[in-house]
Amino acid sequence: MKKALILGVFNKDGENGSYLFTKAAEKLNENSSGKLKKYVDVVGPIKKGKTRIFYDLTPHYDVVSLVGLGSDTAGYNENEELEENRENVRAAVASGLRSIRELFNASVTVDVDNCNDPEAASEGAFLAAHYFDELKQESLKKKPVTINLLNSGLVEANAENVKKWERGELAARGQNIARRLAELPSNYCTPTKFAEMVSHLCEKHKIEVHVRDKAWIESQKMGAFLSVSRGSDEPPVFLELHYNNLPNTKPVVLVGKGICFDSGGISLKPAANMGSQRADMGGAACVVSTIITLAAMEAKVNVIALTPLCENLPSGKATKPSDVVTAMNGKTIQVDNTDAEGRLVLADALCYAHKFEPELILDIATLTSAVKRALGPAAAAVFTTSTKHFNIIHKCGTQTGDRVWRLPLFNFFTKHITNSQLADLSNVSKKASSGGGSCIAAAFLKEFVTIQNWLHLDIAGVKENKDEVPYIGKGMAGRPVRTLINFVLSIYN
Repeated sequence: MKKALILGVFNKDGENGSYLFTKAAEKLNENSSGKLKKYVDVVGPIKKGKTRIFYDLTPHYDVVSLVGLGSDTAGYNENEELEENRENVRAAVASGLRSIRELFNASVTVDVDNCNDPEAASEGAFLAAHYFDELKQESLKKKPVTINLLNSGLVEANAENVKKWERGELAARGQNIARRLAELPSNYCTPTKFAEMVSHLCEKHKIEVHVRDKAWIESQKMGAFLSVSRGSDEPPVFLELHYNNLPNTKPVVLVGKGICFDSGGISLKPAANMGSQRADMGGAACVVSTIITLAAMEAKVNVIALTPLCENLPSGKATKPSDVVTAMNGKTIQVDNTDAEGRLVLADALCYAHKFEPELILDIATLTSAVKRALGPAAAAVFTTSTKHFNIIHKCGTQTGDRVWRLPLFNFFTKHITNSQLADLSNVSKKASSGGGSCIAAAFLKEFVTIQNWLHLDIAGVKENKDEVPYIGKGMAGRPVRTLINFVLSIYN
């Protein structure tokens, strides 16, 4: 098996052309009689997020990838709302790992310099290593990469650094679970199969699993949820997960939209790019990945994950525009657009969440195309009744690189969905071209929340990655799982 090493180098702030090796890189430079410095002086400073491959620096590694960590004084950027030093490490280590993987058509073990931030270095490495190719022939799959924290020879990792590295690995692997679930074709990830896969993942941890069937959903009078599932031959599933490692506390309840395929129903979507709607269960993927990761960390938290799972398809049984359905709390809903289905399944799940008398409810969904136009892939939108909790999740986003941005829950938007001809509520605005679609959807969900502490995250804009986040790569992004993990930890710490 090939062996490779990733080392970091900073650019000295304010000194053009000057650079600063990390401790491990400096040690390698000493061991190679200054050869590393000589090479860098020849090729010039390594730009932030870029990498250079060297072959003959040490007999212990086939190659060394030196990665640019950016400014040595980078920190919190108020305008960007980002801990840039951490983001620079993630991007640089990811670049180094990809350069190594592209170099060898063979299995490779990669030792990674902690780059002064072991957690961020670990996240960058394990997120970059993830690649969805499990449905391809063996000859077309990427060769496996084994990733380790550099902990011998050049530098000894202390216990605190090892702990931070392991936490970063768990968080990245959690996000990769969400990425895989969202990437799976919908025939591989039906509601039933989603529940089976998640149940299997939970077996390794102290997570209580309840897979609720259609009869149970009917017994709970979840008419809004059931109305969405009517057009599909696949039965709906309500998946409920409990992880309580902090008895005698109120739980945080995470609710994730689980539309395993969204055709739009009778209000059919355009054919172009409809295949990406296999990831319309991205909210469900995020919340189950979050609770699995917290359990893997053995975190002292009390968390519940609820995911209403179904498909939204057209058929002779499907809900029709103007049909009226009744939610779990007794409110009637005029379904004027069957493609606004996510808010319907969430409505019943939010009602059910109150049964646990939670400290807080957070729902997350790939809910509206409007939020993509508003924020693009830069940040997830947050709507909340609690400024205190927004401030917590906002800070978590600055640390993980998965930022959030608050949008309003004004009564102005509520009027759009309470002016219904046939029912208590309409699932879309009656006013043509009114704008504010994500705000109107959030106002609809608010009608099913009675506790003070509630957050709604619209993640439609961050569902998929092209080249916006360099350490994720192309495909379904699994964002913002690491922000959710840190958020729940912050609630109890």
